[in-house]
Amino acid sequence: MCSIDVTPRVWERLLAVRQGLACACCGRWSAGERAALALYGPLARRDLGPVTVGQIGQSLDGRVATVTGDARDVSGPDGLAHLHRIRALVDGVVIGVRTALHDTPRLTVRLCPGQNPARIVIDPQGRLPDDAPVLTDDGARRIVVQAVEKPRPAGVTVIRLRPRDGQLDPAEILAALHAEGLTSLLVEGGSITIARFLEAGLLTRLQVAIAPLLIGGGPQGLTLPSPTARLAEAIRPDMRVFSLGSDVVFDCGLTPEAMSATEPLHLQSERLSRA
Repeated sequence: MCSIDVTPRVWERLLAVRQGLACACCGRWSAGERAALALYGPLARRDLGPVTVGQIGQSLDGRVATVTGDARDVSGPDGLAHLHRIRALVDGVVIGVRTALHDTPRLTVRLCPGQNPARIVIDPQGRLPDDAPVLTDDGARRIVVQAVEKPRPAGVTVIRLRPRDGQLDPAEILAALHAEGLTSLLVEGGSITIARFLEAGLLTRLQVAIAPLLIGGGPQGLTLPSPTARLAEAIRPDMRVFSLGSDVVFDCGLTPEAMSATEPLHLQSERLSRA
C-alpha cells in the first residue's frame, strides 16, 4: 500500500494535467508525491476520452451512515480532502435526488485549490426544491436531469429524458451530459445511484475510501440491483490501494481505459528522469 503526499507542487502539477498542460509521469518526486500522482493522475487526464468515476466513503463494516441516517462523519479528514480533490479534477459531480434532499450537499471545492465542478442532480419526478443548496448560484454550472415538465430558476440547465419503469437510463444521462461538454464526471452519491451506473457498466473507475470505524448497522455502501449469484461472475477490477492518512482508498479500474490511464504518458522521459 502506497502512502500519498499531496504537496503544493504535486497539486499544481495535477491541475496542469487537468488543463492538458503537463503530464503526471515526468519529474523528480518523493515516493509519497509519486503515489499521489499515481492516484489522481488518471482522474486529471483528458487525453483518453470520457471518464466516469464513482466514489464511496464508508466504514470498516461497509456502512455509509448510522441507523438514524447520520452520515456526516463517516469519512475522516483525509477522506474528505480526497473527495474534494476529485471534485476539483472533474468537469461535473452527479448525485441522486435523495442525496440532494437528505444530505443537502453543496458539492463545492473547499479543502484544496481548484474550481467548483458543475453540479448535476438526477431528479426524475422533479422533487428537488429550487432553494436547495446544490442549486445555489455561485458561478458553477447547475444541471437537473428530470422526466417531468418542471421549470427551474434562471441559469439552471434542465435535461429532460424519458423514464423507463419510473427511472432514468444511466446511459442516456451520460450521453446527455457528454453533449453538454461534461466528459469527466464523478458519481458521488448516493449508493443506489452509484450502483446503477456500476451495474450498467458505465463506470471507468470506482474508488472506495474506508475509514477506521465500526458502525454496526445502517445503510450499506454498495448494493447492486441485480447481485451476482456466482463468484465466478463477480466484478473483479484492477485494484490499487493507497493510504490517505486517516482513511484508505481502494482504487478500482473497471475498463481498459482505466488501465491505460495508469500507464506513464512519457515512459521514455520517466526513465531518463530516474537515470
